[in-house]
Amino acid sequence: MKIARPRLLAGSLAVAALIVVGFAVVVANGGDDPLDATLTDSRQVVEFPDDGLANEDLQGDPLPFVVLGDRNGNDIDTASFIGQPLVINFWFADCPPCAKELPDFAEAHAEFGDEVRFIGINPRDSIEKMERFASERGVSYELYRDDFAEFTDAIGAVNFPITLFVTPEGRIIEQTGVIDAGDLRTEISQLLEASA
Repeated sequence: MKIARPRLLAGSLAVAALIVVGFAVVVANGGDDPLDATLTDSRQVVEFPDDGLANEDLQGDPLPFVVLGDRNGNDIDTASFIGQPLVINFWFADCPPCAKELPDFAEAHAEFGDEVRFIGINPRDSIEKMERFASERGVSYELYRDDFAEFTDAIGAVNFPITLFVTPEGRIIEQTGVIDAGDLRTEISQLLEASA
């Protein structure tokens, strides 16, 4: 009877690897049962260090004045936005949370569009992709490209989406990440109160 040595060797190595991994898990958990440690660890609060991967806090800051591009390639200075309450949403098509919240922005625009100016800023997509993606989600408000990431850099954006709520005087009174329809309405109501 002939034994296939390569298969025997591969099987032995696989068993040895499993034993080493199992031993490492037990040692890493201080000798506790690995299953218990996994269940306990899953309930621990994880705190992340301040490693520069969070968006800057802009609350109370003036709206940065930079140049954006419109759908026709014209330059638009953000200084021209000043004069009425603003909801400025930074998003792009390959951002799942952005895609999820855009229909809520379209709905809020339909509800508050006479009182608040809604603006979408896109730092990544082509004009065609930006407009198609937004339109598929019901967005009909102003969309601009941040072609050279001037606005994105000016607000210290790292994570998307970001929404700024800005008074008619140009002061940022709130900044959010992902936001749902209810919280969006609440923030807009507070913006309107602050702008009265």
